[in-house]
Amino acid sequence: MAKVFEINEIAKMIPERIEDSNKGTYGKVLNIAGSKYYQGAAFLSSYSALKMGAGFVRTACPDIIIPSVSQMAPELTFYPLISTKDGVISETNIINEIEDYDVISIGCGLTTKEDVKKFVINLLLSLQGKKQLVIDADAINILGEYQGNISIKNAVITPHPKELSRILHVDINSILENREKYARIASQTFECITVLKGHNTIIADKDNIYVNPTGSSALAKAGSGDVLTGIISGLIAQHAKPLDAVTAGTFLHGLAGDIAEDDLTSYCVTASDIINYLPFAINEVLYKE
Repeated sequence: MAKVFEINEIAKMIPERIEDSNKGTYGKVLNIAGSKYYQGAAFLSSYSALKMGAGFVRTACPDIIIPSVSQMAPELTFYPLISTKDGVISETNIINEIEDYDVISIGCGLTTKEDVKKFVINLLLSLQGKKQLVIDADAINILGEYQGNISIKNAVITPHPKELSRILHVDINSILENREKYARIASQTFECITVLKGHNTIIADKDNIYVNPTGSSALAKAGSGDVLTGIISGLIAQHAKPLDAVTAGTFLHGLAGDIAEDDLTSYCVTASDIINYLPFAINEVLYKE
């Protein structure tokens, strides 16, 4: 039977902040994201990791979008990737540049153009088991098309039902009819943690199923998933266990949306609002009596 976590259990999953610390104490995220027409995805998935408490976030993105993304968040740093004429990342090898990072997130706003597919597949083939991964969006779609074998053991994947149908090669209606079953199948098949997004998001590892109780239709907006990727990555960077990071991150993401909805209505909440209301969600979990 699926477990629903209580707020006091979530509080124990969030890494503590200590007075005698520096940015290195709270880990480093490399977020591979963005393209010419999805610049916001690079911002949302990177800035939310910082907002969640990661000490350092570097955004690896097409070089042509760095000026605009940096204006959205001057706190971010960047690793420029050569752009194609379409404004997506080219087939670039960055494996030697990622040694120092605690977690690699990949997929938000990348597109599935051919150069991007080659980049993602080559990187995942090079990384197999070497780094903690959070795989979202277009990186999941690219995995679904790939005919070879890539190990994503111990990674976190964050699909919505259509993306899960692509990597499992199962009809989407079957998934919608039994979300818990197929989330677990994905985790058992790929030996990963699966976050199947939607109302009452399902979290699964190979042994367990959890249901997230927070969130509403206010989160049904473009960019909401990018923020979730960043929150989870930020928690993992702070050395939370991946399952704790996923569970707490999903709870906080939904709670931030709920609090924002109280102020803004479900119609008006945007992905940026989820980031802006994240401090109130953290306060609700950690400090409210």
